[in-house]
Amino acid sequence: MANALRRKSTLLEIAMIEPSEQHYYQPGFTIIGGGAYSLKKATKQEADLLHPSIIWVKDFAETFEPEKNSVTLRSGESITYDYLVVCPGLQLDWDKISGLEETLGKNGVCSNYSHKHVEYTWECIKGLESGTTLFTQPPMPIKCAGAPQKIMYLAADRFRKKGILDKFDIQFCNAGPGMFGVPFFAKALTKVIADYGITTNFGSNLVEIDGEAKKATFEVTDSEGKKSKVTKDFDMIHVTPPQSAPDFIKSSPLANAGGWVDLNDRTLQHNKFANIFGLGDAGSTPNAKTAAAVRKQVPVVVKNILRLIKNEAVQDGYEGYGSCPLTTSLNTVMLAEFSYDGKVTPSFPKLDPRENRFIWWIGKKIGFPWLYWYWMLPGHTLDIPSKESYAKEFLDQD
Repeated sequence: MANALRRKSTLLEIAMIEPSEQHYYQPGFTIIGGGAYSLKKATKQEADLLHPSIIWVKDFAETFEPEKNSVTLRSGESITYDYLVVCPGLQLDWDKISGLEETLGKNGVCSNYSHKHVEYTWECIKGLESGTTLFTQPPMPIKCAGAPQKIMYLAADRFRKKGILDKFDIQFCNAGPGMFGVPFFAKALTKVIADYGITTNFGSNLVEIDGEAKKATFEVTDSEGKKSKVTKDFDMIHVTPPQSAPDFIKSSPLANAGGWVDLNDRTLQHNKFANIFGLGDAGSTPNAKTAAAVRKQVPVVVKNILRLIKNEAVQDGYEGYGSCPLTTSLNTVMLAEFSYDGKVTPSFPKLDPRENRFIWWIGKKIGFPWLYWYWMLPGHTLDIPSKESYAKEFLDQD
């Protein structure tokens, strides 16, 4: 965002509040866990990614006083602004699952959602020859809603390629009611999961884990809304933690009733404070929380800030686009692209979005990381049209 704004104006004083020294390409964590990528490739130094004219404030934002145009840092220092963009990402609530923090990274308990433990996922997968493997998904929202099942397919394909798939009981324990939030892709994924012989347990939310005993307890909600506890044994469990807006956002005047940065869905301007914008995972916009969404959001925020500076009205621009490259095997990806209201909006005409394609695997492993590091983060605009009309012939077949 900061780099994109700098590309549009050399006159602005731009500062970024960010405590992290390292920057991770999180979409790559799935294939790191699947043994097809390295953490080193997915890591760069923050200092190497920021335009030298941008002021880097290496601290945490703690509180906001929007009436005073002020942000207070953890150090106690206050910074004032004319315009503010809020994009802190999601908070991983590991502590919401009893026993998880004590056993994560050992006892067959792994998660691709932690840069500290993502490599352990691969250790677990490659070390197993048989047994029960559980893959969990908490209630929405989470970063990339397809990620919990992506690693499941990579593990299943590893087992299949070793000729041992029939020795595993693989279970998808999903707190939600179905495979995916967009029905068009949910149907296609149902076929993928059936091909691997994976059992689906919908309405199953992981609430407790005993790593040493290798037992996981789920709160299960049946079709009538009745809840019960079910404990499952496992040899390996991949955990997707519950997620929420960061606590400092939830407790701030910027948050809506749900704790998210309160934004207009189309302009990405704050609904109460006109000189504040937001983008990314902590925003209230009802889109998929993916890097692809940010790619479409950044140009909208840049344009609208520059319009405000010129005393012009902000304009609609974001249509809810998100994308989820679903790794369905170790050499295929289903490229799911969609917008607000579950509209299927692919970027490529004549290609059935439900097809598992090798070309998208190459994109996942090589093309998309390159675009992220060398085009998106430097602030270039990559405006590839995504159109519902491209999907029409395939929607008619559905």
